[in-house]
Amino acid sequence: MTTETDALRDPIAKSWRRAEMAGLSPSSALDHLTYADVDHSGPLQAAASPVLDELNEQLEGTMFCTLLVDRDGRVAQRWCGDNGSRRAFDNLGVDVGASLLEEAVGTNALGTVLETRTSITVNGHEHFAVPLRRFSCYGHPIFHPTTRRIEGVLGISALMEDASPLLPPLVARAVADIEQRLLDGSRVSDKQLLAAFQAAGARRRAVLAIGHDLLMSNQAAADLLGSTDVALLRMLASDVRDEAAIDLTLESGLAVRVEATRVGGTRGGALLHVEPHREPRPRRPVAEVPLAHAPVLVSGPPGSGRSTTARRLADTQPVTVLSAASALLNGSETWARDFGALLRAGQGTVCVDGVDLLPDDLVDLVASHVAEQRAPRVVLVCGPLEGLTGRVAALAGGCTERRLLTPLASRPHEIPELVRAMLADLGADASLHFTPGALSALSSQPWPGNLRELRAVVEHVVRRQRTGAVIVDELPEAYRTQEPSRHLAPIDRAERTVIVEALREHDGNKVRAAQALGISRTTLYAKMRALRITVY
Repeated sequence: MTTETDALRDPIAKSWRRAEMAGLSPSSALDHLTYADVDHSGPLQAAASPVLDELNEQLEGTMFCTLLVDRDGRVAQRWCGDNGSRRAFDNLGVDVGASLLEEAVGTNALGTVLETRTSITVNGHEHFAVPLRRFSCYGHPIFHPTTRRIEGVLGISALMEDASPLLPPLVARAVADIEQRLLDGSRVSDKQLLAAFQAAGARRRAVLAIGHDLLMSNQAAADLLGSTDVALLRMLASDVRDEAAIDLTLESGLAVRVEATRVGGTRGGALLHVEPHREPRPRRPVAEVPLAHAPVLVSGPPGSGRSTTARRLADTQPVTVLSAASALLNGSETWARDFGALLRAGQGTVCVDGVDLLPDDLVDLVASHVAEQRAPRVVLVCGPLEGLTGRVAALAGGCTERRLLTPLASRPHEIPELVRAMLADLGADASLHFTPGALSALSSQPWPGNLRELRAVVEHVVRRQRTGAVIVDELPEAYRTQEPSRHLAPIDRAERTVIVEALREHDGNKVRAAQALGISRTTLYAKMRALRITVY
């Protein structure tokens, strides 16, 4: 009996290669099984239990065993038709809570289905782990009918060399029943969450109801929250056990308190009340504030053009830039002395670049001058508003004039003009230009490095081509394929950027990238398919 990879069926051979990439050995793959608690009250268990009770009754007294794993690859239920198969699984340590992910134990009809999202039969010698080669198994994925997210896998195993040809239709019918019950349970859950939302939504407070695949908000919440805020609240809702409260700064810069409550009887549903912090009004009449001295805030991710925008907004000369880097290199005392000298001069514009990176004592110094609303005018440069906390968040909140710069990937329409400006700035020949195809390819990239990354690409081209048209093939190889990132929602685009960066950092090794991201390789593959990540 051969177990050489090239002698195996294609899907089995690919699975073996993935197991080997994960560092597994056939002789020891089961030596270090890991176990974790399983949610027995979740929707998968609720939907599957009645179906499996009926299926197991049909298999009573046979050598067959049924195994249900959740989306994390953990055994949620295990049932055996006779004592022999039960002892066999006990000896292997395959019991409730055990991880059967492919990366943990190698090729098997449950973990491999989670990896490939398609049903599969694994016969005897096709198992990667030697102790599993006594079994033949068939696994079938369970998808939620609404979200199409994989909820788990149902498998049937037996102590035999070849699986029965009757197993696939038997398991498929059981999975169809489970999926129908998931759908029915989702509808009941949605009704309960809706009732709770209607009861709470009558108030004037901003209220959201967030469920497994449902989002409801009243008008007060819709007026208050942006897409990034909603994505953050989704994550908060998924972590709520009973009740929780947290203080946040919204993407608008508004500080709020969020109170979240789990709604019983729903599939992870939660009600969230969002209440802005009430701050005392300034005693100084607005009319007394000289507009020419009012501070300006420029906020955005690194490389989005913050410093350039800040200098353009500095309409009062001379313009002096003080960076957070100089405070680090020269010390806070030197930075404070330089800032004080500029204040005493009382003219021009002071650009504080990286105010969110300054120590608290220097932030307080800047805030004191901003509060006085006198010359010189201050332009503050910082990272995205949602990342600000403490003193810096309060300082940013006092700036009514703002320029919020979004990542380059969210404004692809600007890329043609940016490329032309960069070509001119680099002193390129007037005849050098990017073709529409090349610009289209650039416009579809995720641009985690924003303008700096785009400029690096343009410089790459200028070093290699002096005149004429720049076609797609003249771009660096990683930028030639058009990716659909610009069509993604902001939270998906951010997730895509993080995954691409991890893959690039680890030279495309998905095992190491998944470990760095803190997710399983199965989850990484699913994310790559959903976000259509093909080039990195």
